[in-house]
Amino acid sequence: MADHTVDPSVPQTRTPRASRTDALPGARPGTREGISRRRLLGTAGATGLVLGAAGGAVGHAAAPSGATPLTSLGAGEVMFHGRHQPGITTPLQSRGHLVAFDLVPGAGRKEAAALLRRWSETARRLMAGEPAGQDDTGVARDAGPSSLTLTFGFGHSFFGRTGLEKQRPAALDPLPDFSSDQLDKARSNGDLWVQIGADDALVAFHALRAVQKDAGGAARVRWQMNGFNRSPGATAHPMTARNLMGQVDGTRNPKPDEPDFEERVFVPEGGEPAWMANGSYAVVRRIRMLLDSWERLSVRAQEEVIGRRKSDGAPLSGGDETTEMDLEKTDAEGNLVVPVDAHARITRPDQNGGAAMLRRPFSFHDGIDPDGVPDAGLLFICWQADPLRGFVPVQRKLDRGDALSRFVRHEASGLYAVPGGAAEGEYVGQRLLEG
Repeated sequence: MADHTVDPSVPQTRTPRASRTDALPGARPGTREGISRRRLLGTAGATGLVLGAAGGAVGHAAAPSGATPLTSLGAGEVMFHGRHQPGITTPLQSRGHLVAFDLVPGAGRKEAAALLRRWSETARRLMAGEPAGQDDTGVARDAGPSSLTLTFGFGHSFFGRTGLEKQRPAALDPLPDFSSDQLDKARSNGDLWVQIGADDALVAFHALRAVQKDAGGAARVRWQMNGFNRSPGATAHPMTARNLMGQVDGTRNPKPDEPDFEERVFVPEGGEPAWMANGSYAVVRRIRMLLDSWERLSVRAQEEVIGRRKSDGAPLSGGDETTEMDLEKTDAEGNLVVPVDAHARITRPDQNGGAAMLRRPFSFHDGIDPDGVPDAGLLFICWQADPLRGFVPVQRKLDRGDALSRFVRHEASGLYAVPGGAAEGEYVGQRLLEG
C-alpha cells in the first residue's frame, strides 16, 4: 500500500473507444468525445443515459424497441493490439478478476502456445464488445465493451514446464521472504496469470468464464480473486481513489508525463530477454486489512499512521494533496509533523533510492469470518521494469518499521512476466513460445 505506488489518478468518467492499448491514464488518443459531463449529470435517471449511435453493442442483437440505449459507461472500448498489453496504463476499472492457472501434467510448450492463441483471440473479441465465439454464454449480450481489458503473464514455474528455462528472465527470480508475510501457497504464484478488468460486473464475469473455458484440458485454475473499485462517475469531479481504510490512496503514483515513466514501468526495446520488450513485471499481493483494529483508531491517529490527512490526502506538513511533503517540519514541541514511521514517509522514492512502481489495485471483500471479522483489503498489483528496483526495496523498507504494518497482513503473493502487447495477427507471448 505504498504512498507513491498506487493506482493512476484518472478521470472518473470515460470517453468511448480508446484507440490503442498504450494510451496513458487520462489521455486516450483517438477517443470519441461523448456528451458533456453537465449533460450527463442533467439527464441521469434510473434508466441510464442516452449516448446515441456510439452506444450500439458490437456483435450483439439490437435492443428491443423502446429500450434505453447503451450509456457512455458501457461504450468505453480499449484496443487489444498495441505496444503494451491493456490493463497496465488503462484507467482504473470498477470490477476485476485475477486468476492463476497451472498447466496440467503432460502439457508443454505446444499446448501453452495454443492456449495463448485462444486467449488472445477471445480477448480481442470481448474487448471489442463481440461474443467470445460460437459457444458464447450470452452473459454480456446486452452490454457494450465497458472498457474491458485482459492481461496475460507467465510465472516462474511456467518456463520449467515448457522447456523454456533459458528464456526465463532474471527479473522473475522468486521474491525474497519478508518478515511480515503470512502467505498461503495455494493462493500464490502459478504458471499463468490473467488480469481482467471492466466497468460492468457482468462483462468482467463473462470474460472470466470465457478464459476458464478456453483453458480446456491444457490448464487448471490454481486460484482466483475478485476485486472492485469506485465506479467511474461516482464522484462530482475526478479524484484519486480511496481504499477500504477510507484513505486517499495513489497520490504519488508515477505519472505518464514524467520523463522516466516508461523506463520505470516497461522493459525497453533492447532489454533482456528480447521477448519481454515493451513488457512489464507484475507483483500481485493479497493484503488483508485489519479493519476492526483500524477503525478503532481516531481519525488523527489514522492520519499519523499514514502521514496524510484523511479528508483530502494532503500531507500532514501542510498544503493540498499534491503538495510536496516536508519531512523535516516539526510542531511546537519539536516533534516531526510527519512521524518517522508514517507509511507515506517510508514509501517515498527519495527514501528508497528512487525505487518506484505503477500500482493499479482492486479492493476486495470476501465475506465475514466465523468470528465476525471482515475478510477484506487490497488486491495489490504493481508494475515495474524490474521488481528488484521497484517492489523489493520498498517492501524491505516497509518490513523494517512501517506504522501501517500493524493493520495489514500479506496473505498471498505472485510475480509474473507480462510480455509486450500483441501486434495485429499475433497472440500474446508468441515471441517467447515460437521464438
